[in-house]
Amino acid sequence: MTRPSLLSMLFSTLFAWRPGRSAPSVPAPGPAPGPAPGQKPPAADFVGHPAGARTMIAWGARVPDGFKRKVIEIAERLGMEPDHLMAIMAFETGRSFDPSIVNRAGSGATGLIQFMPATALDLGTTTAALARMSAIDQLDYVETYLAPYRGRIGDIQSAYMAVLYPRAIGKPSGHVLFRKGSRAYKLNRGLDRNGDGRITKQEAAARVVALLEEGMRPGNIG
Repeated sequence: MTRPSLLSMLFSTLFAWRPGRSAPSVPAPGPAPGPAPGQKPPAADFVGHPAGARTMIAWGARVPDGFKRKVIEIAERLGMEPDHLMAIMAFETGRSFDPSIVNRAGSGATGLIQFMPATALDLGTTTAALARMSAIDQLDYVETYLAPYRGRIGDIQSAYMAVLYPRAIGKPSGHVLFRKGSRAYKLNRGLDRNGDGRITKQEAAARVVALLEEGMRPGNIG
């Protein structure tokens, strides 16, 4: 008679079972370790991750690490996506993120989100002073400007409306911002994508959306 091999005996011992007999139970994993005594759990950021967990953002590879980290922190405090804020600044600065860049249409707008002269004064500064700041320092004024819209700029259209035309926050995409014949239309006529003499909210945000997509590509995201 052929004797069973040692391997087959071991295998049958480990896996044999009889009806009415349950298989050996596997201990369920215990709960994840909590914070150490006296230590608060990390706060959740705008997408539900632990604060500071976000490291890759649109256009992040094109700016210094300190600038990127500050954008993430600002976006968290404002309840908006850092990708959206980066796309807006990429659009307003022609992808340069230059704090001294000036609007070519002659409005006098300057900097990362193209602060108008009157807006700069409302913030306690001037466009000339803003232009002398580093990009990281100017981000403080970006946050101060956007702070009144906290909690209302979670989508990219609303985020951009806060910069371009705050009265359109919460309006439908087809809402008309500017009409031909107005100074505002003249300064922004490049946004009239179909050339019908009207600039809608969707049209105005379209280029920012395109720069968001561009910013997420390899070589730009980081």
